[in-house]
Amino acid sequence: MTKLRTDYLGRICVLLLPLAAGITWVAHAQAADPQASNSASVQSYRNHLQALDALVARCRKQRTRAACDATQVGADDKVMWFAGGATTERTIRYDWLRNLLERAGKKETPAANSGIGVQLQGMKTTPVTMDELLAQAQQRLESDWREAGAPTAQVRDYSPERKSLDAILARRDYQGTSQISARDRFEEWLANKINDFFEGLMGFGASAPWIGYVLEALLVVGLGTALIWALIRLERRSRVRLTPEVEAAGSAPSAREWQLWLKDARAMAAEGRWREAIHFLYWASISRLEQMRLWPSDSARTPREYLQLLKGTDPRKAKLSALTQSFERTWYGGREAQSRDFEAAMAMAAELGVE
Repeated sequence: MTKLRTDYLGRICVLLLPLAAGITWVAHAQAADPQASNSASVQSYRNHLQALDALVARCRKQRTRAACDATQVGADDKVMWFAGGATTERTIRYDWLRNLLERAGKKETPAANSGIGVQLQGMKTTPVTMDELLAQAQQRLESDWREAGAPTAQVRDYSPERKSLDAILARRDYQGTSQISARDRFEEWLANKINDFFEGLMGFGASAPWIGYVLEALLVVGLGTALIWALIRLERRSRVRLTPEVEAAGSAPSAREWQLWLKDARAMAAEGRWREAIHFLYWASISRLEQMRLWPSDSARTPREYLQLLKGTDPRKAKLSALTQSFERTWYGGREAQSRDFEAAMAMAAELGVE
């Protein structure tokens, strides 16, 4: 029964870990979808800015949930810039605009409609209304649109500065320095990935706080199950040491190896002395169980007393009881034993570990 409980709890631990990992992966995937980036040219980026400006203008005019739908912002842009004879990639994020539209589409309380106030040294500044925030967003989008339309020739070329830095680093004072190793780059990349993963979870938790409670519950259940499983394992191991580790008495059954008892039983069976064979076979079983430390050795103990030492729930008690009855009938009761009696006793002893 204890083994079944341990196996059952162990399987629960194994099932909970993939479940927690799956929920975490789903949370990260759902959190990352709104922030996915699309590679775009400068012209596509400017078109996107125009569309966003129109979206903010419509939201500013209507102030409804449909007009201020944050999902219409779309994915972040990865724009390819040409500067200094080289092409670089820059990610343009719109988290600030999504948050603003989401706030603008909600029905605000009267206190929120009055704007955002800041109090400094007993003086309150003029509150900023949502309409002003949307107007500032339009100005920011228009400024980005104008900057994106600047000719690439106006982009500053940093090649001279780069050459100067290379000349400085080539001096003797910097000869002892080394470049970043592949291991350091990998560790930095891994740390960035881990940070992005937890940032995604935090972002998803802001919009779906229930996922945090689910993960916490799974963690508590997993730790509790693992603790219970560990305590059961310790309790099972301690059962083996319930009896003191003392040397067997000289006349106790365990003082003689059970293999020797079994050898004598087979020798008697070969001579057809079935009564003696069952006698030796019984004491081989008692010696085997006694060497397993199921009870302390005692030379004065009777067969019935040995039987009472086993608990009623022990599956070995039924086999030992049947073997004891066979031994008592033939040895103490004077009943003639046959080969079939010895074979039956051998089968019962084998289930007790004597074989």
